[in-house]
Amino acid sequence: MSKVNVNKVKAAGDVELKEKVVSINRVVKTTKGGRTFSFSALVVVGQGLGKAKEVQEAITKGIEDAKKNLVKVPVMHGTIPHDQLAKDGAAKVLIKPAAHGAGVIAGGSMRAVLESAGITDVLAKSLGSANPHNVVKATIKALGLLREPIQVAKTRNIKLSKVFNG
Repeated sequence: MSKVNVNKVKAAGDVELKEKVVSINRVVKTTKGGRTFSFSALVVVGQGLGKAKEVQEAITKGIEDAKKNLVKVPVMHGTIPHDQLAKDGAAKVLIKPAAHGAGVIAGGSMRAVLESAGITDVLAKSLGSANPHNVVKATIKALGLLREPIQVAKTRNIKLSKVFNG
């Protein structure tokens, strides 16, 4: 299988990033001495999972983990440059550009990823599994696979106007 080229980015200290908590899961471990509760939090900045005995601590760990998995997303006039389909696990994700003013038309965990990426107008559909972990991973993968029109023009050795007008 061919290697996927994703635009990974390192987090700079002074850049302000939007953080959103997608899901919090309470896990119970039963032992001879009783029940032990712990929490896992799925956070979107990049994509991160934090686990701890308390919710706030799990969210903090998730944010730190998410900052290690940032992806560069090309945004043109508040939307994405082209359609993209991506898959991770059983989750399939389809994202399409939308007209100005359409808003983010996406469900649950996809909406959190797209809004934190700074996209204001997009149509998105989750086609496979509804598991938030896999949907977030597939959405970030789809955003990482997006290419800017200038990059497409250079690859094809054509003018930028020809990319848009066919």
